[in-house]
Parts: sequence; structure tokens; C-alpha cells
Amino acid sequence: MTQDQKENSAQPVENRRNFLKKLWVGLGIVALAEMIVVIAAYLRPGKQKADAKTSGKIITAGPAIDFEKDSVTAFRRGQFYLIRLDDGGFLALSRKCTHLGCTVPWVASEKKFICPCHSSVFDISGSIVQSPAPRPLDMFAVLIENGIIKVDTNKKTKRSTFEQSQVVYL
Repeated sequence: MTQDQKENSAQPVENRRNFLKKLWVGLGIVALAEMIVVIAAYLRPGKQKADAKTSGKIITAGPAIDFEKDSVTAFRRGQFYLIRLDDGGFLALSRKCTHLGCTVPWVASEKKFICPCHSSVFDISGSIVQSPAPRPLDMFAVLIENGIIKVDTNKKTKRSTFEQSQVVYL
């Protein structure tokens, strides 16, 4: 082999080495940037779980006669549903799925709460109809004063089953 042939055959090897070296340096820079972003996100103060306007208050829902039997009314301000059961009792259920915290909408045509993300299904009382939710929807305390329905959003009550004693009557 001549000197020119050796130099020509060495060029592709050098080109590959330079390319791989540049590739590894580039990937190292990307990894370093990602690590800096993760550390910055960790050190930055977290968001508050709920703002003062929607959490920790007693919310007045309205007169009891405004709520029809067997109905579900959503309250965005308190992030709960006010349910009036067919026997006239009231329940206030959290809008958050007990599986991963997704907002669970009320599907009136099926008379069920159906999680759009993971397919958990709850009945009108918040009891599990279909998993993966581990327990029924959380509930808030319902207060009835002079025919006015109020919901205490200061504390959610985690429950394992629906019991008739959880229902509040006029």
C-alpha cells in the first residue's frame, strides 16, 4: 500500500471518530441541561395546593328547594358536586378521582361519574362501580341552616364505603 492509500483509508476512520466525539459531547451537553432544569424545578418554591378563594371555606350552595331529587350540581368554586339523592338527602362529593386525582365529570345520561383518564366509574353516591379507583369519592360535610345548604370545604373525608349515615337530611 502506498502512502496516499494509507492516508485515504485513515480519513473515514478519523471522520467517524470526530463525528462520534461530537455526538458524545452534544449528548453530554443535553444531559447536563436536563439535569440543571430538574434541579432548578426541585429548588423552586412549589405551587400552593389550592388557592385561598376555593379552599378552606364554607360555601353556600343555596336553598334546598332549588335542588331537585336525584340531581347532581357541580360547584367549581369549591371543587365539589352537591348531590341530592332520590330520598331527599344531600351529599357533597369531591370532583377528584381517588385513583390519581383526575377531575371526574358527572355523565347525566348514564347517571354515573366516569373518569376520562383511567375509566374509574362511581355511582351517584360516589361508590366504586368500576376500578382502578381504590375507594369511593371523598366527601365534604354538608350543613343545612334554615333550609340553606352549605358545604364545609375545610376538610375532605376519606371513606371506604358509602353509608346511609353520610347523607344529610332537611
